[in-house]
Amino acid sequence: MDVLPYLVAVWIFLAGCYGLATSRNLIHAVGCLSVCQSATYVLLLAVGYRDDATAPVFSDIEPGSRPVVDPVVQALALTDVVVGATVTALLLALVIQVGKRHGTVDPDELSELRG
Repeated sequence: MDVLPYLVAVWIFLAGCYGLATSRNLIHAVGCLSVCQSATYVLLLAVGYRDDATAPVFSDIEPGSRPVVDPVVQALALTDVVVGATVTALLLALVIQVGKRHGTVDPDELSELRG
């Protein structure tokens, strides 16, 4: 089994985490969180990939006559994309509200959020 897709997923995740840790803007932080989320897309594609496999549609072939990819992994990847887009939209809406109420999106200048 090839480990390159797994290493790419780890690299994308770590790049997003680095951007998240060094971010001085809430919009940038939301973007970095989306990059972390995209690492899961690569990971799911790596898990579901099979050499010489076709789509799991059995209208023209006999079941079991040739290898097919796992449709559950494809469904999980699509669900991951939808959840990621929803979370990103919600977080950006929250950042807009923070910017309207406090006049800044810099997390260091938001003194009301400090404990």
